Parts: sequence; structure tokens; C-alpha cells
Amino acid sequence: MNAGPKPPKGLSSEARRWWKRVVSEFAVDDTSGLMLLQQALEAFDRVRQAQAVLKTEGLIVTNPATGARHVHPAAKIEQDARMALLRYWRALGLDIEPPGGRK
Repeated sequence: MNAGPKPPKGLSSEARRWWKRVVSEFAVDDTSGLMLLQQALEAFDRVRQAQAVLKTEGLIVTNPATGARHVHPAAKIEQDARMALLRYWRALGLDIEPPGGRK
């Protein structure tokens, strides 16, 4: 059985596992499909990175100069990356839950 195109460099190990699954189960092998898959998994990695920051630093940050409290910027990054992931996933027409759906 052909393993298909290798995952792009720079993806996390979790994203590389998803790459291999999608490429093999859904026969994604055309240039545009692979490009969409790469973008989806880069967005997935961005979600995970933002989640790691939020886990460490918390959802609320305090401005040291003013004492004002704000939502951590990583929360917006997580939200934007999650929306991008879902858009790419739909564009690929995949009928499985995207990565990171449940953690």
C-alpha cells in the first residue's frame, strides 16, 4: 500500500499523524487537496500552540502599567485558527471530525 505524500516539514507529530490518516483514508493526493490539508493542519498546530499558552498563562492577562485586565491575545489566536481549520476541513469535504475537536 502506498503511504502517499509525506507530511510537510514543520508540522507537529500530532498533525503529521492526521496528515497520514487523511492522505491514506481519503486519497487526498492532488496538489490543491494537499495544499488545503497542509493549511488545515498548520491551523490545527496554531490552535494547539495557543492552547498551550493559555494553559500556562491563563485566559486573563493584566496590563502591568494600568492594572487593566483583558482576555489573553492567545484566545483570539485560538479562535481564529479553529475557524480556519474548520473552513479548510469543509473545503476538503472530509466526513470525519477535524483534529482537536475534543481534547
